[in-house]
Amino acid sequence: MSVLKLRFCPSPTGLIHLGNARTALFNALYAKGHEGILLLRIEDTDEARSKEEFTNALKEDLQWLGIFWQEGPEVGGEQGPYWQSQRQDIYDAYYDQLKATHQVYPCFCSEETLAITRKAQMASGQPPRYPGTCAALSEKEINEKISRGLKPVLRFRIPKDEVVEFQDLVKGLQQFRTKDMGDFIIRRQDGTAPFMYCNAVDDALMEVTHVLRGEDHLTNTPRQILILKALGFPIPLYGHISLILGSDNSPLSKRNGSRSVSQLRQEGFRPEALQNYMARLGHYYKNTDFLTFEALAEAFDFQYLSSSPAKYNEEQLIYWQKEAVAHLTEEAFSQWIKPFIEGKVPSQKEALFLQALRGNVVFPTDAVRWAELLFSKERVFQETHQVILKAAGKEFFQFALHHWETSEGNFKHLTTGLQTSLNLKGKALFQPLRLAMTGALDGPEFEVLVGLLGRELITERFLQLKNYCENEGFHQPVSP
Repeated sequence: MSVLKLRFCPSPTGLIHLGNARTALFNALYAKGHEGILLLRIEDTDEARSKEEFTNALKEDLQWLGIFWQEGPEVGGEQGPYWQSQRQDIYDAYYDQLKATHQVYPCFCSEETLAITRKAQMASGQPPRYPGTCAALSEKEINEKISRGLKPVLRFRIPKDEVVEFQDLVKGLQQFRTKDMGDFIIRRQDGTAPFMYCNAVDDALMEVTHVLRGEDHLTNTPRQILILKALGFPIPLYGHISLILGSDNSPLSKRNGSRSVSQLRQEGFRPEALQNYMARLGHYYKNTDFLTFEALAEAFDFQYLSSSPAKYNEEQLIYWQKEAVAHLTEEAFSQWIKPFIEGKVPSQKEALFLQALRGNVVFPTDAVRWAELLFSKERVFQETHQVILKAAGKEFFQFALHHWETSEGNFKHLTTGLQTSLNLKGKALFQPLRLAMTGALDGPEFEVLVGLLGRELITERFLQLKNYCENEGFHQPVSP
């Protein structure tokens, strides 16, 4: 019995986005959960658009996401090479086999002729398909056209009046009539192999057992099954997953929220967040808790894949980001954030800063914000914050200075003194204090802030705010 094998086979024509990343993840999860193999194949036959930089970025993004292949580039395997641009000799050999059995024929129709034919078909209410113009050319006619310098494509001869049937792993029984298909191209004029042909041939030669891909490939599957049958190859199991829609119910794109994995990395998303979000994007999990890759793989199954479109939800992505950050170990959190706060937090307070601010950090930019709020010399207050500070007034900070200087660093002494002196409580008491200390209305407990800022810096900031209120300089940055 052959080993279960799935594949991810992108074209390196751009950066990988959420849709393709989810396809890669689904294949990786099923392979992992069933002790199978994930194959990575680079489909780079489009020379004009395929670039090595995109291949390198693709591999880097997959590895960052925690998706590792057991066969393919850098790993190796028995069925390589794993770049289609290096497999032309293999494709040529099977072209010859199809020619020998008369299952293909050369086509000399120009693009202009084909466009006119399609237009006429659509005008008469017929689906656009190749009408078989060159299907009955004699050898003499073929040679005559070639002698005139015409370069043909190679078309696959569709069987007449048959039904291609297969059990889709997601959508159930699928049936396609061959009379609704036109003879399609399996070799371009320059001799290279298009997707329809080389993708099917490579799946067979690389012993892929399960093809899990987007539903936009559903109509390609019957054609590829016909190719495999013509060559005597086994037919893998096919499953077509629903597409992802944006907030406007149109296919996910840059316009409605899609970003590349590279961009999401730059924004500070954790790979574990994307794993948990994408795994549930069109797949049902009974367990709604944050799960490791291994746990996601164990519970992943084709029966839980939805045939209805999945909908992208930025709020859900943020939710899983928060969960991912919350599940980081102390060491992992420190390693993640440290590079972003280097030089912004006093080295002797770095450990305390990371510990204190962890609950307030969802992205590295949050840590940078807090580093600047707590330790930057220059401070600028938002208009809504200026209203609070004006309401507190100079007297508030005069008393704050007095009670703080006699508190010996005891924050409770400070607040009790202010309550007694000014008869304040609740927001009227604590909001001006928090703004004075951090420039924000949210954040860690006051006791933690005292440890982070220290007595001298807090004294300096109370003095700043006293002068600030006295001079009504709310539109100006507060500097020491």
